[in-house]
Amino acid sequence: MPNGPAVPITKPPKVLAIIMGGGQGTRLFPLTKERAKPAVPLAGKYRLVDIPISNCLNSGVNKIYLLTQFNSASLHRHVSQSYKFDHFSGGFVELLAAEQTFTDTTWYQGTADAVRKNLMHFRNQDFDYALILSGDQLYRMDFAKIVSQHVATGAELTIATIPVPRSDTPALGIMQIDEQRRITRFVEKPKDPAVQDSLKLEKDWLPKLGIEGDGELFLASMGIYVFTRDVMLKLLENDLTDFGKHIIPGAINTHKVYSYVFQGYWEDIGTIRSFFNANIDLTAELPRFNFFDMTAPIFTRPRFLPATKINGAEVSHSIISDGCILNYATLSHTLVGIRSTVDAGTRIHRSILLGSDYYESMESIQQNAAKGNPPIGIGKNCRIENAIIDKNARIGDNVVITAEGKTGDIDHPLYYVRDGIVIIPKNGVVPSGTVI
Repeated sequence: MPNGPAVPITKPPKVLAIIMGGGQGTRLFPLTKERAKPAVPLAGKYRLVDIPISNCLNSGVNKIYLLTQFNSASLHRHVSQSYKFDHFSGGFVELLAAEQTFTDTTWYQGTADAVRKNLMHFRNQDFDYALILSGDQLYRMDFAKIVSQHVATGAELTIATIPVPRSDTPALGIMQIDEQRRITRFVEKPKDPAVQDSLKLEKDWLPKLGIEGDGELFLASMGIYVFTRDVMLKLLENDLTDFGKHIIPGAINTHKVYSYVFQGYWEDIGTIRSFFNANIDLTAELPRFNFFDMTAPIFTRPRFLPATKINGAEVSHSIISDGCILNYATLSHTLVGIRSTVDAGTRIHRSILLGSDYYESMESIQQNAAKGNPPIGIGKNCRIENAIIDKNARIGDNVVITAEGKTGDIDHPLYYVRDGIVIIPKNGVVPSGTVI
């Protein structure tokens, strides 16, 4: 029987992912006081960087660079302990920290500058497309789809965009596109109503773009880019420092730049308020982001912790991570991180406990007691509301922590206030009887 016609074998596109670790993370201070922004804990047991890495791995992208320069020790430790590949897959997750060379003694000046300073590493990799990602966003995306559209349209640069209402436009970069999804204009954080009007999506385009709803919508950049390799190298032959502010606005006039329209949950975790809201939303009965979706799981470090022990507690709409001990406490709309301890009589509402890096030994407890310090965890008969308790914090008995009556930013020896939320810093100590 004769063979049929030969079917050409199409090789999957070769994609290199580059995750931007961000700068000093001043808007997330004090959570970034001792750690890089991508290393900030998330959802009880994860780190922010787990989101883009997991999206890559679930999309078949396993060559990943992470660019960082501030407080990178804990980030490096987390990545090295979480993402290990066998010798035959060719995959890796590698940190590239800013470094001084004979020709350049400066740190990363922006996203484009960070990529430019590491081109020596990227050029050694075999890839057709570069996927540029942010290290501080919460979302789930199949990157194979944006790469597929990039190839199909013959784009040289594709920007992931998300439909947003007018109220969000002053804080985002807004794109204007034609009917083929090609981007014709980009305006960074437009505040003038007339300019906003000129960027509004045509309502009759919404069905063609696959956008649900018929309200007033604008396309905002998500900070996710796909570059054709040679185009990226060409666009970096200058001293421009940032993709969003400098490279992309110019590229729209000289290259084929297209929009990939994403619809789904996406949150830029850039401020204490956005971090707080995103975490608290996870305690809802139907959270907007679903960590229970095992078709595209979120990966993190396997810690082999014991199961959480509850000696007695009243818990509602809360998330309790691995290795915790709850003693007759009351928790509502609260996220409890790994190895947390909450003692009897304590009431916690709308708060985030980031947990602990270790279990404290009896010797350590006794040594700290001699200094007047409580053990790691939350003591007895405390009341905590609208707060973030960072890792390894020591909260004594009969402590009150609440944001009531606090306005503006406060830097106190025991705590900080940002965006109406009280933050107890990492390794912080709050003596018994303290009222904040």
